[in-house]
Amino acid sequence: MTLDAIIQMLRAAKGLAHKTDIAPVLARLGLGASSTIPVGDDCAAIPDGDGFLLLAIEGFMPEFVAADPHFAGYCGILVNLSDVAAMGGRPIAVVDAVWSAGTVQAEPIMAGLAEASARYGVPVIGGHTNTRAAANLLSVAILGRAKSLLTSFDAKPGETIVAAIDLRGRMREPAPYWDASTMAPPGRLRDDLEILPAIAEQKLASAAKDISMAGVIGTALMLLESSRLGGLIDINAIPRPASIPLERWLLAFPSYGYLLSVRSENVATVIAMFDACGISAAAIGSTDSSRIVRLSDNAGEKMLWRFEDDALVGCAA
Repeated sequence: MTLDAIIQMLRAAKGLAHKTDIAPVLARLGLGASSTIPVGDDCAAIPDGDGFLLLAIEGFMPEFVAADPHFAGYCGILVNLSDVAAMGGRPIAVVDAVWSAGTVQAEPIMAGLAEASARYGVPVIGGHTNTRAAANLLSVAILGRAKSLLTSFDAKPGETIVAAIDLRGRMREPAPYWDASTMAPPGRLRDDLEILPAIAEQKLASAAKDISMAGVIGTALMLLESSRLGGLIDINAIPRPASIPLERWLLAFPSYGYLLSVRSENVATVIAMFDACGISAAAIGSTDSSRIVRLSDNAGEKMLWRFEDDALVGCAA
C-alpha cells in the first residue's frame, strides 16, 4: 500500500473512530487534563502517600465476548494489567462484572478470567454477576499502585518515540488480536510487566501508553495529543512479525505493546531493558511542537493528523 492509502486506512479504522467517542463524554462530565485527577491516561492516578493508586476499567464489545468468550475473559485481566504497567505501576487486584443468559454461557468467560488471574498472579477479589441477562457482557476494573508515574501528558519536543512489542505470538484469526500471552510461561509474563515500573522509577522515559485497539499509530496519536505535541513516525521501523503484512499490523492489538517518549540519552538503555527480556523494541519516530503528526516510509512522508483542526480524544493538557 502507498503511504496515502495507509493514511486513509488508519483514519477510517474502527479502533481509531472509537477513540473519538470519548470527547463528548468528557465534555458532558466536565472532565479532562485540568480535572482534579487528570483524565486521559490509561488509569486514574490518585495521590496516595509516597505514590499513587491507579484505577482503571475496561469494557468489551459484545461481538468479541460472543465470538471468543474465553479469550475475552482472559483479556479482562490482561488489558487492565497493561493499563497499570503503562503508568509505571504494579497491579493489586481486579473486580469483574459479567452478564450472561445462563451459568453455562458464563463459564468460558469466567474460565478465561481465572486463567489470566493465575498466570499473572493478580487476584480477582469480587464483582457483579447476572446470569439472567439477554446477552453475554463483560467489564473488568483494576486497582494498582505506582511509586513514580508515567503519564500521557509529559512527553517533550525533541524526544524519541520507542515502540516495544512482544512478537513471540500469533494472530487469533480472524480477529486483529496478536496473542503473545496465553502460550507464554507465567514467570515471563510477570517479569515483562516489571519493565515499565523500572523505567518509571529510574526516570528513563517522560511518557508512556499501552498500545490499544487503535493500533500503534492510533495510540501514538493519543499520546501526542495529550502532550500537545506533534511528531514523525517511520512506519517501517515499527517492530513487526515477518509473517504479518504492515497494513494489517498497523490495525492490530498486541497483548504486550507500549509506546514511550524517551530523551535521546536514555533511548539505548530503554531498548536494552526490553531486549533483555526478549521484547522487540525500536526507535520509530520523534516528537516536536508542531501539533501535526506525519508518517514516513521509504518514499517520503505525509501528514496524518493536525490536532488544531481535529481533536481525537480531546484530553489535551
